[in-house]
Amino acid sequence: MTVASINLPERPAVLSRAGWTAFVVALLVVCALAPVLNLFVPGDSMFHMSDYAVALVGKIMCYAICALAMDLIWGYTGILSLGHGLFFALGGYAMGMYLMRQIGRDGNYKSDLPDFMVFLDWRALPWHWSFSDSFGATLFLIVAAPGLVAFVFGFFAFRSRIKGVYFSIITQAMTFAAMLLFFRNETGFGGNNGFTDFKRILGVPVATPSMRMTLFVLTGLTLLGFFLFARWLVASKFGRVLQAIRDAESRVMFCGYSPVGYKLTIWTLSAIMCGVAGALYVPQVGIINPSEMSPANSIEIAIWAAVGGRATLIGPIVGAFIVNGAKSWLTVAAPEFWLYFLGALFIGVTLFLPDGVVGQVKKLRGKGVS
Repeated sequence: MTVASINLPERPAVLSRAGWTAFVVALLVVCALAPVLNLFVPGDSMFHMSDYAVALVGKIMCYAICALAMDLIWGYTGILSLGHGLFFALGGYAMGMYLMRQIGRDGNYKSDLPDFMVFLDWRALPWHWSFSDSFGATLFLIVAAPGLVAFVFGFFAFRSRIKGVYFSIITQAMTFAAMLLFFRNETGFGGNNGFTDFKRILGVPVATPSMRMTLFVLTGLTLLGFFLFARWLVASKFGRVLQAIRDAESRVMFCGYSPVGYKLTIWTLSAIMCGVAGALYVPQVGIINPSEMSPANSIEIAIWAAVGGRATLIGPIVGAFIVNGAKSWLTVAAPEFWLYFLGALFIGVTLFLPDGVVGQVKKLRGKGVS
């Protein structure tokens, strides 16, 4: 009696040879080329990378991490979140609290308390600032705060089988409620002004060129690391189940899989990625306030993923650079037209490039068009 054997498909490589080449080039640009052009090339040279360019690209790389996180849940799992700005802001506030404590007595009021607390006549730090002077505790909070909020919210939402547009609306409502909460002075998060006027990180001045470049390199390495992790994840069995949930969740249930655990895991991981992006964003931009939780910011994250191309991983990164690069230019050249451009871009991509920029390029390559 012969037993039929089943040949399972081999797990695809994380990156192709061309992909690894592009990855190494990106790594060299972030770790070697950019620091040399900024720190060692004279300022009057056409090859000099200005401090403004370092800050801008660093900020966009933080946004690209959020777009990548959005692709994992929207592009590969079919969950559209309109509240990821909350997780970005929670990571930013965790880092901001540490940076505020690093100011010490160098503030305007020469007090151990942050200036906004002295202004509001606070006598002591609130309980949730207890470990804000510890960098180790801050790193833990950067991961734990957005991860815990996402886990608790996702646990009840996914168990209740909330999906589609209802899930999107609830995530946006959650973000808006958090924004209103953080606007209140009594919460101890700086109210409307948030945190700013940072001086040091790990005892090193934040405003020095070397520290700015260090943060730039760390952000680039984090983006590249998350990209590799995402590639590995979607190529694994876990990733294939996620895509099956996206395409036919009921069939996944009939096959004996519980979608709740898979959705909750990727939802929490995505939130943690946004929290890390927020923590890297704050020292480079120099401010964090409740406006980072605005519904518009969360919608923009979805736009970056849609413009670049969902379910491609590289697409949302490209989309974040395209949209934010255009935003940086238009807000200076024609600030009154920026929002119209953003709306037109989203509508145009939806109508004419449903697979995004990267998806369209792949289609053209598949047809043999150069």
